[in-house]
Amino acid sequence: MDGMFTDDSSAIEITTGGNAAPRYLTTENSPRLLLVDDEPRLLSSLCALLKDRGYQMLTAACGAETIELLNKLQFDLVLLDLRLPDIGGHEIMDFINAKGIDTKVIVLSGDTGIEAAIGALKRGAYDYLRKPYTREELLKTIDNALQQRRLESENRSIASRLESSEKLYRYLVDSSPDIIYTLDQEGRFTFVNDRVQQLLGYGPKDLVGRHYSVLVHDEDIERARYVFNERRVGERASRNVELRLKSLTGSDQERTFDNTLMTISFNSMGMYSLGKEVVDRKFFGTYGVARDISDRKRAEELISYQAYHDILTDLPNRILFKDRLGLAVIQARRNTSELAVMFVDLDRFKLVNDTLGHVKGDELLQQVAERLRNCLRRGDTLARIGGDEFTVVLPELRDRQDAEIIADKFLDSLRQPFTLDSKEVHISASIGIAVYPSDGESIDELLRHADVAMYNVKAQGKNAHSFYESSMLDASYQKVALEQSLRRALEQGELEMYYQPQVDVLTGEIVGAEGLMRWNHPERGLLTAGEFLPFAEENGLMVPISDWMLGALCRDLLQWNAAGGESIQLSLNISPHYLEHGGFYDKICGTLTRFGVSPSQIEIEITENVCIRNPQYAIEQLNKLCQLGVSIAIDDFGTGYSSLSYLHRFPVHTVKIDQSFVKEIQRENGHFPVILAIISIASGLGLKLVAEGVETKVQAHYLEKSGCKTMQGFLYYKPLSHTQFLELLREKRAISA
Repeated sequence: MDGMFTDDSSAIEITTGGNAAPRYLTTENSPRLLLVDDEPRLLSSLCALLKDRGYQMLTAACGAETIELLNKLQFDLVLLDLRLPDIGGHEIMDFINAKGIDTKVIVLSGDTGIEAAIGALKRGAYDYLRKPYTREELLKTIDNALQQRRLESENRSIASRLESSEKLYRYLVDSSPDIIYTLDQEGRFTFVNDRVQQLLGYGPKDLVGRHYSVLVHDEDIERARYVFNERRVGERASRNVELRLKSLTGSDQERTFDNTLMTISFNSMGMYSLGKEVVDRKFFGTYGVARDISDRKRAEELISYQAYHDILTDLPNRILFKDRLGLAVIQARRNTSELAVMFVDLDRFKLVNDTLGHVKGDELLQQVAERLRNCLRRGDTLARIGGDEFTVVLPELRDRQDAEIIADKFLDSLRQPFTLDSKEVHISASIGIAVYPSDGESIDELLRHADVAMYNVKAQGKNAHSFYESSMLDASYQKVALEQSLRRALEQGELEMYYQPQVDVLTGEIVGAEGLMRWNHPERGLLTAGEFLPFAEENGLMVPISDWMLGALCRDLLQWNAAGGESIQLSLNISPHYLEHGGFYDKICGTLTRFGVSPSQIEIEITENVCIRNPQYAIEQLNKLCQLGVSIAIDDFGTGYSSLSYLHRFPVHTVKIDQSFVKEIQRENGHFPVILAIISIASGLGLKLVAEGVETKVQAHYLEKSGCKTMQGFLYYKPLSHTQFLELLREKRAISA
């Protein structure tokens, strides 16, 4: 781009040839403007308008030229047209912002749309003028923009000067929100700043000459003497002493001040005979700074309170409860008396929380806390330690009956319905009680044993209380030991798959088998799934156990196929937890691919309860399996809580009649409507039917006559180990050959 700057005070016209608009340059110290427009005549007109106003002016007719100039030179102001042939005005402003270029931008645009103006102002434009604009409007806008830029420059200069002198004035600047004062030797104010009036309502003139005691709270007068008569200097001077000061502002709240004091020393010099010099340090008064810390003290008190209390129920939390329990134990030990610790866990709270939502669950907890609090004696402590769990310490028991009375009051108070959003909600509680010193002498022992007693109540049916007994702990330890053993069983290969054949009663052929897990326990022998899978569910082991089971089944299927069992379909019972959280579909796909097993040989058994947990997700997962070629069976049909509408929605191929219904069949000429209804439903929906738990010929004949042709149970085969099942297949193959 052609152009140059000169020291000549007069404006110089610079042209680039052709139809380009002239560029005007003036002295270096005048404001530098960049005029951007793709219309040469408009650009020339703009230059002519601003020619005699003492500006340095450069012009650009396109976006690329504008950006080049912005990269090279510093401009005080850019007059920018939005519509340029190559790069739009908005993009140029984005470039200015991205590069952090220090300049003002006035947009001159013929665009009448509001979006263009909004876009420019959002990008930091100083102003937006629509063409055609008046000469006065343009000149005033330019003057205002340059004036603002000058003011900003001056402010930055002032800020820079203030920063350079910051060390000198740091103490006064930092102390400006505080009361600054000086006292004489008698404790009378000789100076106090205006802050005292803002905080306490006293004017500085009202205090000068008066004793400091007019401000100090009566209870803090003695401590104030050490603050306002401080004679020490340096590190030994009084610091961070808190005093309460009186206020004339009409507020009843006391204000607390943190006082930092200094002593001012004056040196006196006397005239003595030659060679003699005397230095006398004479105490003149006290200088101090008083900082208002009332809000901080209240915040500290609130934080301290919240640190020891449950915010939702306003009850003591675990920390405060343990502290009070510790004091109660010390007192009981000193007085050789008893105390009780209760562990209260609400029954059915999770159901309410999941049904009505967490907000209503919190409201329920608040109502529960209030009811329980009203059942206590003076001196008892009720605490919430998390979730729906509460603990209680009952000091100074006369006998165990005192604790039993309180526990009964708790249960009675919870029997009355709770009202949430005009709905009546019923809950109960399981309460475990441990007594000091017979059930433990430490805080942790008492809490642990009360917890064990509470879980014993849960196991016995809930809505009751129980005192701790040592036998409960033995049972608890057995559960823990079983869990640990189960984890080791996975690692050490103690789990094994058994298979119960499914028989076509018309042909006698084995058409399928249900996989059943067994545990070869090193001490307790062979355990069925019902003896250890509940513990796996409770302790988060269902996913790894199900992973193992899936791999074991596919390995066994390979050997069955080699023995002539290609037509056999294997049923695999899947936990709802595995279906929802185990990466279910991907794992089945990966395992089938890894072992080369056909999906048509696998049937996944689910219970009806899957329908009420997360039906939509379950349907999606099962549909994907069906597309893969895997069959789906409903296990224990008729014992769950699902509706028939879910049976229509789920991609089900097989219905299994639960053995509890089959056991009811005691005679062939009897009438068993549930069995007939299930068979009718399966027939109407075109589903396969399998009866479980068939043990007698009477049951088999009734089921066959009613339309069920596939059965499994002890009448035909007991569950067989993999080796036994493989041998059975080989025998069947030899017979058919």
